[in-house]
Parts: sequence; structure tokens; C-alpha cells
Amino acid sequence: MPVTVVVGAQWGDEGKAKVIDLLSKEHGYVVRYQGGHNAGHTVVVGDERYALQLIPSGILYDHVVPVIANGVVVDMITLFTEIDTLEKRGISCERLIVSSHAHLIFPWHQAWDAFAETSRGDEKIGTTLKGIGPAYADKSNRIGIRAGDVLDPAAFATKVRERAVIEDRALRAVDAAELDVDAIVDQFTTLAARLAPYVRDTVSALHDALAEGHQLLLEGAQATFLDLDHGTYPFVTSSNPTAGGACVGTGLGPRDIDRIVGITKAYTTRVGAGPFPTELTDALGDTLVDIGREFGTVTGRRRRPGWIDCVMLRQAVRLNSLSEIALTKLDVFDTFAEVKVCTGYRIGDTVLSNYPDRMSLLADVEPIYTTLPGWNRSLADIREPGDLPAEAQEFLRVVEAEIGIPIRIVGVGAERDDYLLWERPTDDATLVGSR
Repeated sequence: MPVTVVVGAQWGDEGKAKVIDLLSKEHGYVVRYQGGHNAGHTVVVGDERYALQLIPSGILYDHVVPVIANGVVVDMITLFTEIDTLEKRGISCERLIVSSHAHLIFPWHQAWDAFAETSRGDEKIGTTLKGIGPAYADKSNRIGIRAGDVLDPAAFATKVRERAVIEDRALRAVDAAELDVDAIVDQFTTLAARLAPYVRDTVSALHDALAEGHQLLLEGAQATFLDLDHGTYPFVTSSNPTAGGACVGTGLGPRDIDRIVGITKAYTTRVGAGPFPTELTDALGDTLVDIGREFGTVTGRRRRPGWIDCVMLRQAVRLNSLSEIALTKLDVFDTFAEVKVCTGYRIGDTVLSNYPDRMSLLADVEPIYTTLPGWNRSLADIREPGDLPAEAQEFLRVVEAEIGIPIRIVGVGAERDDYLLWERPTDDATLVGSR
């Protein structure tokens, strides 16, 4: 299939990097289409652990051209730290290309991010303070500085100085921060000179790649329910991680896309504030966090854990036109006596099968669960569907039946090759779970 999109189907941290790494084997281009360095992707290769924030996971394959497309906001300091780290470990980044239309992040964006979050008091959104939102705001306000601007060094330096002076004055006026304008201009003109060789017209590059018969893999940061339009607003990111954002963020058209893979964990997590119907706040939740190592790649923050939620997954199927699911971290349940699957919501006597359109409703729902027996054995060495314990197979069947699309990939461990390709049995096996 020429173009595949990989999108998180929950609130992020679903294990997208591992699935992207797997799919990269069969693609010539891996393209990041939105977000910034507030998202972390981790790939484990043997004893090596690669934590990536901006560079697409496909960089680990020599045959892949990694692309940072126009929908991304780029922090050059983070980008070059990442490049330097990879190259010290023997991973060449010469193939990387960065869209001339990608917007750049500057110190004033981070200063405004911190000021806004502090100003919210007890209503904090939980932003990573990386300057992502203010950078996207500048983009919408049509005052942003783009990667293509670095190709004219003198004009770039002038733009940076002008913006820095304006932002310094505005930040001082609210006692938020002070900017060293000269230092910023010096630092960012140096970074710009280093960025220039990577900058390309990526819209043309991607369409040319398609015309030449290459297969493209488009990866989003964050996930469906952090989408600015369709997520749990206002506890969302500042861009569109959904599959529709892949078109806007790359310049590829909707009819170019053939396959859309949604990633979900065998359970659910989210970071920061916001409603979470299946959240576990007890010792069982702590166990999920400990076994699943649920701490942010970028921030180190503890993630909030809960059971898998098929109501939100059904919504993710709709919003993204998902063709299939990759389900990760099934092995986290290896020692659980039972596992639960949320199949619906209840408010009072009313049962909801659809995801609420208002966050006030979502905060009030009571999840309806199907309870399934655990398998009490390690899945780490399993590579064939038929070798999965019957209880694990049943869990997968229940999820498939609830969301209406097939599960194709199942993660059974942290390592790069800890997965199996799942094929749904043709028989209608009786489910032994209880509601």
C-alpha cells in the first residue's frame, strides 16, 4: 500500500514508535506530520534504547528517508541534540529532510507557555511547557517563522530580532520573563546555518516519491483524544494528530492514503488533567504503572492508568477511518487474575454506546465492563497467534467485536521483535466473560 498512516487511538503513549519501527521495514519514507518535541517515541533494539522526540522512528533503518513535514513545529535545539546523540551511536541522519513550511520554536514560545500554565492556577492543562501551543498560535496568527526562512540568513536574523524585541516587551509587561535579544539572535542564526542543508520542499518530495513507486509511512505524535478539534478539549494538544491531520500536515491528498493503523494499548493511560472514565486510582492502577513502566519519555511524569475503553476506541475508528488496530502491551496483564474491557457508559439509567460530545458528560459516566479471566503466564516468547493462551485470544476477540475492525499486530514485550501478527479466528467462539 503506497501510503499508510499510523495514529494513536487513545490519549498517547500507546507504543506508536514500536509499530512504526516494525512497519518502517516495508516503507521508503517515514514522515512525521504534526506536533513537536513534546512527544516522545521509544524504540528498544537489543540492549539499545532510542528515545526520539522529533526525528521519525524510521531513522533506525538505512533505507528509510525520514521526513519532518510542514505540520510539525520544530525546536532546533532539540533537533540537533537528537541528531548529535544518534550520530554518536552510529545512526546517520544525513537522509533527514525538514519541510521549508515547518514552523520554528523560539524561547519566547516557551516563556509564554509557562506564563499561560501558571496563570491557569488550579485549572492547569498539563502542558509540557515546550512552547508547542504558542508556536502553533503564531502560525495561526500568521506571525510565525518557518524553516524555509533559514535559507536567507540575513533576512532570518532580521525576523528573529524583530520578533524577539516585540516578545520581550510583551513578556516584561506582564512580569512573565525577560529575553536576551542579542543572545537569541546569535544562537538561532548559528542553528539556522546548521538547519539549512536539511530544508526541502517536502510536498514535492513526497509526491515525487509516490510517483517513483515508494511506499510512505505517516506518523502522528500524541493521539486521537488529544486532537485539538476532536479530543477531550481543553485537555488537548495544539494540532490535529488524527488521520485527517496527516493530509494537512504533509500535503498529500486523502485519496493518496490506503491504510490507517490505530494504536492502542491493552489498557488505557493519559497524562495530565481531564476526564478518564476507566481510570484506576487504587493499588491495581499502581501495578499497571509499575509493570507497564508508565512514565513519560519526555517529561518522566507518571501516567494515569485504567482499563481499555472500547467506547473511545469506537470513536477513534470513526474519526480516523481506521482500517485495523495494533494492540500493544498485552503482556502487562500476564500476572492479572482477571482483566476488564469497557464496552459502554452509563449515566443514571441511560446507557450510552457513543462517546459523549461534552466533557461534562464524560466526567459523569460510569463504565460498563466485561470481565475476562487472566492467563497467568508469560507471553514474551509467543510469535504465533495459535500459541496465545485461550484467555488472551478471548481478550482480543472481545475488543475486535466491540470496535468492529480487526486487530492485526499484537505487542507482547518491550523489545523490537516482541510482537505477533494476529489473525482473527473464523469461528464464533463463545466468550466466557461476565458483565
